[in-house]
Amino acid sequence: MHEYQSLKVDEQGAIAHVLINRPAKANAMDEAFWTEMVEIFDWVDRTDSVRVAVISGAGDHFSAGIDLAMLAQAAGEMTQDIGRNAERIRRNVLRLQAAFNAVEECRKPVIAAVHGYCIGGAIDLISACDMRYATASAHFSIKEIDMGMAADVGTLQRLPHIIGDGMMRELAYTGRAVMGDEARELGLVNRVYADHAALIEGVMNIAGEIAAKSPLAIRGTKEMIRYSRDHSVADGLNYIATWNAAMLQSEDLKLAMTAHMSRKPAEFAD
Repeated sequence: MHEYQSLKVDEQGAIAHVLINRPAKANAMDEAFWTEMVEIFDWVDRTDSVRVAVISGAGDHFSAGIDLAMLAQAAGEMTQDIGRNAERIRRNVLRLQAAFNAVEECRKPVIAAVHGYCIGGAIDLISACDMRYATASAHFSIKEIDMGMAADVGTLQRLPHIIGDGMMRELAYTGRAVMGDEARELGLVNRVYADHAALIEGVMNIAGEIAAKSPLAIRGTKEMIRYSRDHSVADGLNYIATWNAAMLQSEDLKLAMTAHMSRKPAEFAD
């Protein structure tokens, strides 16, 4: 892995720890961030030795969302032609969406470890992750409404499937802050930790437990969950039947059965 401008990647065994690395700017998402997210999660997806990814923030916050300087620059590029402006904005929004689509579409589970601010675009990011964990002092807010815009990078599409439609609407319409304990009550996060150190330790332990499972089984499970969210029950059942027609012939199944019977941990190939 080479050096990145806005992100940092630390490969710890089978776990890729992706760090949003602009602590002096509250990890605001600048221009480089969006390109690097796509590149890194393409690497996570392609690298068989990586089985789980964890996303966290350097310094005092997870992320304060999209860098306002980037928005100001985009505003400065507008012309007198409404049609061309609209096309430029649409293309740019789709480009930003691609960064978090890369997280959701990654074959490996992606876990968000949230502390401090998680606002605006950061909510879009964690909504694309498989699971979310936080500190008690974590601060969540769909802040776009206070900027006079609708969130457009995935929150309004993904969050209803996580916390339900009604609560998502309340948070999206008001922009109010949700702290760690309420986030857990809403189902936005799975578990709350006392501080940042305990959060990272806890999340890395969970990631390690997932990484010890059959990679094919984990990847198949993620694919089925994601597919079933957007399709009927019948479609989902048909897809898993077709998927497992091939995957149940894997050596992982034999290894798992043997390990279960012998009460010894299985070691699966990447």
